[in-house]
Formats: sequence, structure tokens, C-alpha cells
Amino acid sequence: MSPNEKHILVVDDDTRLRELLQRFLRENGYMVSAAKDADDARELLKHYRFDLLIVDVMMPKESGFEFLAKLRKESLVPVIMLTAMGGVEDRIVGLENGADDYIAKPFDTKELLLRIASILRRMDKDKEKKEKLSLGLCLFDMQSKELQLKQGGTIHLTAVEQNVLMILGEKSGQVFTREKLSELLGAGQSPRSIDVQITRVRKKIERDSKNPRYLQTVRGKGYMLLPD
Repeated sequence: MSPNEKHILVVDDDTRLRELLQRFLRENGYMVSAAKDADDARELLKHYRFDLLIVDVMMPKESGFEFLAKLRKESLVPVIMLTAMGGVEDRIVGLENGADDYIAKPFDTKELLLRIASILRRMDKDKEKKEKLSLGLCLFDMQSKELQLKQGGTIHLTAVEQNVLMILGEKSGQVFTREKLSELLGAGQSPRSIDVQITRVRKKIERDSKNPRYLQTVRGKGYMLLPD
């Protein structure tokens, strides 16, 4: 993906630096938005999807560390912490709060570009991996909704079976009750019919559908998908 398809948010109370970073990143092909503090940033995050944040540590009202700690409760968007403090302890605090990288002022703009590019490449690779779920001998393609055999060929899925794998695959490891699955699937699906659909999907993805490895039952709660 080219840089001009990536949207970066710069969060810094220093107007001069904020504007310089905006101009520099735009000149290098990125879409850029800017916020003067944590509240301003949160407002922008409500309305836009960002691929990366550059966050200053020393900001009024709420520090970059505090902002990051709250952000991580609801988002995994990559964050580079930007600060005048270069001490080891400060870097540790940033990384413990969920920062992806840490760069101290003054910094070389080329180095910042390299760090941004490195993080975005890693995120793209992670995204590609998530688009295909590995299920033993099979791969489920989240884009085409195809169940593919790793050795070649495909296994037919009904529209409902495709949607079962999509719902469970998008939140792998999360338990869905029968009621929640029937609500999300719609099309007249009832909690009782969910068991039937789960059984059908298992027969297509499991080596032993009676002892499932991937589409598991959580006793008393519901179902979850656990890809390789």
C-alpha cells in the first residue's frame, strides 16, 4: 500500500513542531491530521480511521502516557511516542503503556520516516495474515469467503456457513452465545438452528468433528473459533 493511502495523526501541543511534522509527512506522501492535546485527538479518533499516531509525551492537562493508556483500552492503532525525555525509564513507561516505538527530540526526520514505514509494513503483514484463517488442512479467506484446501481446491460453503466463519473469525477467541449468533446471522436463524450450522461447519474444517480443535464449544456459554 502506498504512503498516500495511510492516514497519520500528530498529537503535540507545540504548534510549530506540529505544523512542521504535518508539512514534512505530507511532502512524503502521507495523509496527515493534527491535534493539540489528548481531548482534541479523541475527537478526531471518533470520526476518522488512522493508521498510525505520533504522540508527544509532555502535553498539558493529560500526558501522552495517560492518553496512550486510555487509548489502548479500545484501540490497537500503532503509536510512536515523541518526547524531549530520552531516559531509559521514560522509554520503558511508554512501551509498557502500549507504545510501538519511541523517539527522542531532537530527532532526524529521515529516521522518523524509516520508523513509520517499518511499523506500517509490519501492520500490513499482520493484516494480510488475518485475512486468511489457518484451520488445519484448510484456509478460510475472509475476503472471498472461500474455504480453501491448503493442498489445492475448495470446499463448498453455504451462505450461512460462510457467515458463521466470518462472524467467529473476525473475533477469534471470543465466545459467542447461540442467541448472539442467531441475531447476527439473521435470515430466520434460531438459537436451536445454530447448533446445526456449527455441526455442518465442523464437518468441513475439522479432522474429527466430534472432537473439534478449531470451532470449539465453551460449556454453558457458546462457541468460539481458534485458528492456528
